[in-house]
Amino acid sequence: MADGQASRRRLLDAAAAEFATWGLAGARVDRIATTSKVNKQQMYAWFGNKTDLFDAIWTESVNEIVDAVPLTADDLPGYATRLYDAYLGSPHLVRLSAWARLERIPTGNLYAHMAKSDEKKHQSIADAQAAGHIDTGYAPQDVHSLVIAMSMAWSPASTLVAASPEDTATEHARRKKALATAVDGAFRPKS
Repeated sequence: MADGQASRRRLLDAAAAEFATWGLAGARVDRIATTSKVNKQQMYAWFGNKTDLFDAIWTESVNEIVDAVPLTADDLPGYATRLYDAYLGSPHLVRLSAWARLERIPTGNLYAHMAKSDEKKHQSIADAQAAGHIDTGYAPQDVHSLVIAMSMAWSPASTLVAASPEDTATEHARRKKALATAVDGAFRPKS
């Protein structure tokens, strides 16, 4: 990796940690610069301002999860449990999303920039509904939103219990079994 690319990566990693911890308002450019060993002038040259840097971090993190966990409409329970694992492995994404909701986009679609990806997922769900795999009583976008919300029940944004990699394998297995059963029961076509 070239020096400029390595510096940019250090900056993005330091900013991701800073924003996940403190949010946009609480994050400090000085801390990001110190941690990344990238001067503020270079940071501003690359990203313009702190808000644009936050947006770049958030978009990269969302894309990381989208790419890591492809939707399998004919196996929504499997998709939900893979999301559980992804959130467990990338807690910064959930925290960044929570900060984005609190500080930037209080209502509406938090991921509007992902519209094309969402359209494909919603079409995949509609196709699975037409094939008899998913209950047709729900709009595809609602199925997608509900499965994501269910998979986040133990995420860092949970109001009850936030899962940790240090939790026992038994705890993770119990949660994933409950999640898969709930998703299957919620969206399986009614006989």
